[in-house]
Parts: sequence; C-alpha cells; structure tokens
Amino acid sequence: MLDFLPSFPAFLLIFVRVTSFFLMMPLFSYRSIPAAHKIGLGFFLAWIMFLGMDVPMLEIDGTYFLLIIKEALVGLMVGFIAYLILSAIQIAGGFIDFQMGFAIANVIDPQTGAQSPLMGQYLYTIALFFLLTVNGHHLMLDGVFYSYDFIPLDQAWISFGDEDMAEYVIKALNTMFVIAFQMSIPVVGSLFLVDVALGIVARTVPQLNVFVVGLPLKIGVSFIVLIIVMSVLMYAVSLAFETMLQTMRGLMELMGGS
Repeated sequence: MLDFLPSFPAFLLIFVRVTSFFLMMPLFSYRSIPAAHKIGLGFFLAWIMFLGMDVPMLEIDGTYFLLIIKEALVGLMVGFIAYLILSAIQIAGGFIDFQMGFAIANVIDPQTGAQSPLMGQYLYTIALFFLLTVNGHHLMLDGVFYSYDFIPLDQAWISFGDEDMAEYVIKALNTMFVIAFQMSIPVVGSLFLVDVALGIVARTVPQLNVFVVGLPLKIGVSFIVLIIVMSVLMYAVSLAFETMLQTMRGLMELMGGS
C-alpha cells in the first residue's frame, strides 16, 4: 500500500481518462447501463492499465489539476469522434425515412434518450449487434489503452485550437455524411424511381389517387430493397467501424503533437 501511494495521482489520471471515454463512447455510454456499473468498470479497467504501464511520479499541485482537465477532455473528445462516425447509421435511416414517409413518426432511443428515426433506430440496433459480433468493443478498449502511446500522462497541454485538429474533426464530420449517403442511396434511389413512376401514372390515369396508392407502395418497395441490399449495408457498417477506429487514432496522434 505504501508503494502504491506515490503512484496514486497517476492512477487517478488514468481513471479520469477511462471514465471520460465511457461517457461518450458507443455501447459504453448508454443510459441503460447503471452509473455504478460504468464507474466500477472504469475503475477496474484503469487498475489493469495502471499495472501494465510505466507511470510517472506526479505531485498534486496546480499542474496536476491541469492534467485532470486534460485527461477528461481527451476522453470526451475521442469518445465523441467515435460516436460521431457511428451516428452516420442513424442519419442514413433518417434519409430513408424521409423518402418512405416515416419521417412523421420518430421513436425515443432508450439508449441515448434522444429522438431517432424508425429505420435509423432499426439499422443502428443491427449495427451494434454487428459491432459486438466482430469484437469492436474490444478494439475500442484497445484504443483507450494505446492512447497513452500518443498522449502521455504528464503532457499538460493540448492545442485544441490547432488548425490541423479542427480540419481533422471537420473531415470526420464530412466522412459521417458520406457514409450515411452511401448507406441510404440504394433505398432512396429506388424510391425516387417509384416517385417518377407514380408521377407518370398520375398524368396518364387521373382517376387513380396516387396519394392513397403511393404510401403503401413506397413502404413495400423500401422493405424489399432493404432485404436485398442488407449485405451491402453491413459492408458499409464495417467500413464505418474501420473509419471510426482510424479517426480515433488520428485524433489522438494530433492531440499528442505527433
């Protein structure tokens, strides 16, 4: 115990970074997980990381409080970038809902407490199961552990105002919309063709009420196309996971000044 006391400030910094990751990172940040479980998981993970690292000896002074703020910001920022990339799946569902006619009905996401489109919630749930299947949560925990290779514990300053970091975050936001567009384009493109066909029918057969026929037709076509392209969507989801891990690594490199 006496040997541990000089290293306790370093352990506290590790604990702050890990729990900050859990506040924003997909899967670990959801409200359905009790706060006591998150804190307990963060504590034991920080303890395991502490035992496997060469930690510096730190003193609790004014600089130490800056280190605590820095650790919290690192965890929140990297976790937010991971969540930002995965939110592309919900945005893709929003694009599909808008064309299907489901945009008028949103559901409450029980994990985040925010409103979510119907198809977005459906695709996001499948994506989370896929993430667990390929052990993506293990890779995210690896990212937490290896973040100390890029951002050391005793590095007290991070240049959040750096032009490269701001450009990197903007590119990550752009990547999110590109992924969402790629995921939604099969269904949205098919529904556009259905709209064109309904427009032609409305001009040639004025007696037919296309508003009554169009909504169930578009819903049926959407589900048929979704079933056909589901494998392609899962490939796009795997690319989103790969992009998420690469973006986390790149952001940590910029934070570390490398």
